[in-house]
Amino acid sequence: MIAELGHYALVLALCVALAQSIVPLAGAQKGDPALMATAKPAAYAQFLLVALAFGCLIHAFVVSDFTVENVVRNSHSQKPMLYKVSGAWGNHEGSMVLWSLILALFGASVAAFGRNLPPGLKARTLSIQAMIGVAFLAFIVFTSNPFERVLPPPPDGQDLNPLLQDPGLAFHPPLLYVGYVGFSIVFAFAMAALIEGRVDAAWARWVRPWTLAAWASLTAGIALGSWWAYYELGWGGWWFWDPVENASFMPWLVGAALLHSAIVAEKRDALKTWTILLAILAFALSLIGTFLVRSGILTSVHAFAVDPQRGVFILAIIVVAIGGSLALYAWRAPMLKGGGLFQPISREGALVLNNLLLATATATVFIGTLYPLFLEALGGAKVSVGPPFFNATFVPLMVPLLLAVSFGPLLGWKRADLAGALQRLRAALVLSVAAIVVTLWMDHGRNLIAAAAIGLAAWLFFGAWVEWAERVKLFRAPWATVWERAVNLPRAAWGMTIAHAGVGLMVLGITGSTAWQSESIKMMRPGERFDLAGYTFVFKGTERREGPNFFATRGVFEVYKGERLYATMTPEKRLFPVAGTTTTEASIRTNILADLYLTIGDPEGGGQPGSPGAPAFIVMAGSDTPWTVRAYHNPLVPWIWLGSLVMVLGAGVSLTDRRHRVGAPRRMAAPGAMPAAAE
Repeated sequence: MIAELGHYALVLALCVALAQSIVPLAGAQKGDPALMATAKPAAYAQFLLVALAFGCLIHAFVVSDFTVENVVRNSHSQKPMLYKVSGAWGNHEGSMVLWSLILALFGASVAAFGRNLPPGLKARTLSIQAMIGVAFLAFIVFTSNPFERVLPPPPDGQDLNPLLQDPGLAFHPPLLYVGYVGFSIVFAFAMAALIEGRVDAAWARWVRPWTLAAWASLTAGIALGSWWAYYELGWGGWWFWDPVENASFMPWLVGAALLHSAIVAEKRDALKTWTILLAILAFALSLIGTFLVRSGILTSVHAFAVDPQRGVFILAIIVVAIGGSLALYAWRAPMLKGGGLFQPISREGALVLNNLLLATATATVFIGTLYPLFLEALGGAKVSVGPPFFNATFVPLMVPLLLAVSFGPLLGWKRADLAGALQRLRAALVLSVAAIVVTLWMDHGRNLIAAAAIGLAAWLFFGAWVEWAERVKLFRAPWATVWERAVNLPRAAWGMTIAHAGVGLMVLGITGSTAWQSESIKMMRPGERFDLAGYTFVFKGTERREGPNFFATRGVFEVYKGERLYATMTPEKRLFPVAGTTTTEASIRTNILADLYLTIGDPEGGGQPGSPGAPAFIVMAGSDTPWTVRAYHNPLVPWIWLGSLVMVLGAGVSLTDRRHRVGAPRRMAAPGAMPAAAE
C-alpha cells in the first residue's frame, strides 16, 4: 500500500508540475497577478508530493519490502541500516526520484525566499523550473517506476553494489545532485530573463547566490567522490579522468566561470549575454552528465544504468532543453544592450580572462570525454582518451588562470595599474620564490616543474591573504582600525579570500601527490618486510573477520620508522557472498603532511569471485601463502581534500552575506511594463 501511495504521489506531482509550467507563465505574459500567484502554492505542492514519494521509497528499503522490485535488486535484509537508506538512491530509479526531489526543493525555495523578486520574473522562473520537473517526473513515471511490484516476492534481495556500501558513497550522490540540479534554477532565471528581454544588476544579484550554492555543493560532491575513489578502489590515486568524473567536473568549471561573470553583470552591467550563455551551458552539461551515467554508453564504477531506451528518453530531454534554450538565446540575446566599457587591464578584464580560460578548459575536457563516443558512433575504431591527453591540454590552461587569480581582486574596475597590483603583491611574490627555493633544496633540485607548482600554490594562498590585508589596511593603520575594518568586511569578501586560499591548498596537495608519490608492489609471506620512503613494513600475517554482510581477510602490518613502531596497518579484502564480488579496503595512516597507503590483494593462486574456489582465499589461505601487497607513500595528498573543504567553507561564508539574503534592489519598470506590485 505504501508503495502505491508513493507512485500515486509521483503521478500527482507530475500533474501539479504541468499546471505550474503553464498557468504562471501565461499569467506573466498577460500581466495577470492571480495567475502568476499560482506559482508559489504549486511549487510547494510539487515539493511535498515528491518528498512523500521519496519517503515511501526509503520506507520500502528500510523495512526490506521485497515485493518492490527496486528493493530486491538493490538491498538485502542483512545490509547495515545506513546502506539500506542510501540504497534508495544508489540505483537508477531511486536516484531520479532524488533528482526530482532536489529540483522541486529549489523551486519551493525560490517561492519561499524570492519575496523581493518582481512577480513576472518569479512566475516565469518557477514555470521554467516546473517544465524541467515535468520532463523528469514523466521520465520516472513512464520509464523508471521505482515502485514496480514483483510477485511472488523473493525471500531476500540481491544486495547493493558492494562498492557503494561506503559512507562516502552514501552522501556523494546527494551532494552532486544538489550541484547538478542547483544549476537548473540558474537556468530557469536565465530563460525567464530572456523571455522578459531584460538582464540587469537585480537579475545578476539573484543569480549569484543560487549559482554559489550549486557550485559549493558540486565542489563538496566531487571532493567526496575523489576521496572515496582514493581509499575504496585501492589504486592509490584520487583522480583518473574517468568520463563520469569529467561529467561532474565540466559543469563545475562552467559554474566557476558563471560565478565570476555574474559579478561583472551586477557591478558593471556588462557581459550580460555571456552570463546568460554560461547559465545555459552549466545546466546543459549537468544534463549531459545525467545522460552519460544512465544511457549505458559508458562502462564505469559510477554508472547507474545500462538501458539504452531510458538513455534515449534523457537524450530527448537534452535535445529539447538545450536546443530550445539556445534558440531562445539566439533570438533574444541580441536585444540585450551591453553595459559599461572597460580597459583590458582592469578587474573586468581579469574576470574575462578567467572566463575565457575556464571555458576553453571545459571545451578540452568535453572533447576528450566525448570524442571516443562520437568516433565509435560513426563507425570508427574504439579509442581511449586518458590522463596523458588531459594533462597535456588542461593543465597548461590552468597555469595562467591560477597566476591571474591573485591579481584580479587588486585591480580596479574599468581601468587599473598592473604594476601597482604587482607592487602590492610583493609579499606573496617573495614567499612564493622562497617556497620554490626551499622545495628545490629539499628535493635536491630534481624536479623543477614540481618546485614551480609549489611556488604557484604559495602564490595563490598568500596572494589571497595579501588582498584581504589590503582591504583591512593591515600594518598600515592602527590595530583598532584594522579590527574594525575586518569585522565590518562584507562576508562575500571573506568568502572570496577563503575560497581562493583553498585553491592554493588544493594545488599544493595535487603537486605533492603527483610529483613525489612512492610505490611498491610485492608478493609477501608472513614475516617478510620491505622498505618504502624511509618506513619499514613488516607483514605479520592475515586474520579472518566477519561483517554484517561480508567476510574479510585482514592483513596485519607493523610499520617502523627507524627502530620505532610507527603504526599498525590492517588493509582488508572483502567478499560479499550475496553479490558474489570483492572489494579492497585500504589502510591509510596520515600525518597531514603525507599518507601511508596499504592494500592487500589476492593470494598466490587465489580464486576470483564467481569461480568454484572463490571463497578459498577468505577461509583457507595458509600461514605461508604469499599475498599481493601494494604500498604507497603519498606526500601532501590530504591537502587536496583540505583545500576543497576550505573552498566550500569560503562559499558558505559568502552565502551568509546580508546582500544575498536581502536580495537585489527593486528594478525600475520599463516603459509600458506592469508595475512590480507586491504579492
